Amino acid sequence: MNDYLDPINSIGMPEQVDSAIALDLLITVKEAVRNYSVALTEAASPEVRTVIRNQMEAALDYQAEVIDLMIEKKWFHPYDISEQQVLDLKAAQTAIDIANLKLFPENTNRKGLFPTPPQ
Repeated sequence: MNDYLDPINSIGMPEQVDSAIALDLLITVKEAVRNYSVALTEAASPEVRTVIRNQMEAALDYQAEVIDLMIEKKWFHPYDISEQQVLDLKAAQTAIDIANLKLFPENTNRKGLFPTPPQ
């Protein structure tokens, strides 16, 4: 990828963004389940434990929905490690390609752009 402004390089980007958002959502909901489980062990009253347990069960259901979506879209392969490894390597290469883009000009001299030159 030499020219990030060339529209040909944006092919597949919306799906990659959707995949990244889904992965972030999965990580967040897993963290929520972990936090609910800790809160459940700290709760003193039975009413609070019931509320936390219900919220944790809802979060677990939501996690299952997110995982099912990711599997359906082929963004996540929990049962095929070799296929998941291919996806992870592709994502890592894309990150390296983006990091190597020349996003800024070589000359960052701003002299002459100000109303009065610096002293």
